[in-house]
Amino acid sequence: MSAKQQNPKWSAEVTRASNALDLEPNVFKLDDPRRIAQSLKRSAESSRRRKGTPYQSAMSMLNFYINRAGSGLAARQHHILTQAKEELRQLFHRPARPTLHQK
Repeated sequence: MSAKQQNPKWSAEVTRASNALDLEPNVFKLDDPRRIAQSLKRSAESSRRRKGTPYQSAMSMLNFYINRAGSGLAARQHHILTQAKEELRQLFHRPARPTLHQK
């Protein structure tokens, strides 16, 4: 039996006890994209265990949560977390990601 089969909640454990970031409890359940981004930024900047830049660590954790939640993530919360990505880009002074309709 694989490790994933033995522990079906492995991703919840990673989110809760990440070796790279100390996350605010329930940060991904907040309903304000800016607050989510600010919390991730604080966590990433204060971490001494991360391997990449604070921006990379914060965005990676956000993407990890969205990807692991998959279809179990409510559409409203998925939209909020997607907006949090844009907020994170702004907080770290990164260019906005172009939409499908921009050229």
